[in-house]
Amino acid sequence: MLARGPVVAWVVDDTGLPKKGRHSVGVARQYCGRIGKPDNCQVAVSLSVTTETSSMPIAYRLDLPEVWASDSGRREKVRVPAEIQFRTKLGIQSTTTVWKPGQGPKPAPAYRGTGRPPRLLRRDQKHQPVSVKDPAMSLESAACKTVAWRQGVKQKLRSRFAAMRIRPAHRDYWRGEPHPEEWLLMEWPKGEAQPTKYWFSTLPAETSLSELVRTAKHRWIIERDYEELKQELGLGRFEGRGWRGFHHHATLCLAAYGFLVAERNRFSPSARSGHLGLPVPDPPPDFRPRGSRPRRAA
Repeated sequence: MLARGPVVAWVVDDTGLPKKGRHSVGVARQYCGRIGKPDNCQVAVSLSVTTETSSMPIAYRLDLPEVWASDSGRREKVRVPAEIQFRTKLGIQSTTTVWKPGQGPKPAPAYRGTGRPPRLLRRDQKHQPVSVKDPAMSLESAACKTVAWRQGVKQKLRSRFAAMRIRPAHRDYWRGEPHPEEWLLMEWPKGEAQPTKYWFSTLPAETSLSELVRTAKHRWIIERDYEELKQELGLGRFEGRGWRGFHHHATLCLAAYGFLVAERNRFSPSARSGHLGLPVPDPPPDFRPRGSRPRRAA
C-alpha cells in the first residue's frame, strides 16, 4: 500500500443496507444513505486508508461523513487532540452554529469573592452564534474561486469554493475556554442561490484553498468502493442473525475486493481495455472446445 506514497488519510464512513425483514442482525428503522431517508436497514461503519501522494507532509487526516454532523454528541467526540497529530475534516449541515469571523463567546463574569469562581462562557440575547449559512451569504462573489480537484471521465471536476477561519459554537456555554478556530469550507456552484455543502477542517491556518478542496472531496474513493462491494461482491446480501457472522461476511467481502483491486492494478488501463495485446498460449494439439462435434476418423 505504501509503494506509491505514504498514508495521508483515514476515512470513516457508513453505508446503509436496505432490508425488508426485521430479523437480520442490526436491522432497525434508521437513516439509509442509499435511499436518502429513514427506512428499515442495516448500517455498516468502515475505516478506510488512502495513500494518495500529498503536497502537505503533515499529520494523518481523519475524514468523517456529513450525516454524523446531525449527532452533536458524536461530532464532539471526534475532535482529536492536537498532540495525537491527526487533522480532521467533518462534513456539516447548513444549520451548524458558529461565531462570526473574529467573534466568540463572552468570558465568564468576574469573581465577586463569594461562592465558586464562575468559569463558564456566556451568551446573551444580543451576543449569539449564527448558522454557517449566515457568514457564507455575507461573502462577496469575488471570494468564491473555481477549483478543480480531480480528473473525471471526460474532463476535470471543478466548482466554486470559499473558505474562512471560524470558531465553532457547539455547546461552548458548558466550556471554560472557547473552541479553537477552524476552517469553514463551503462549495457554492455557479448558478446556485446559496452554498450546497459545508465542511469543518482542523488543517493548519496556512493551508491553501486547493488543498482544502482536495481533502474535502477525498470521500468519492470510498463511495465508489461501497458501490462495487455491494454490486459485485454481495456486501448487502447477508441475512444472518448474529454480529459475528455479519463481521465475517463483511471481512470476506473486503478481502475479496482487495484481491480484485490488486489484480486489476497489475495491468495498465490499456491492457485491461484490450488495446495492448497480452501473450496468449497456444492450445494443446488435442484440445477440443466443449460442445463441438467429435472429430471423424480419416
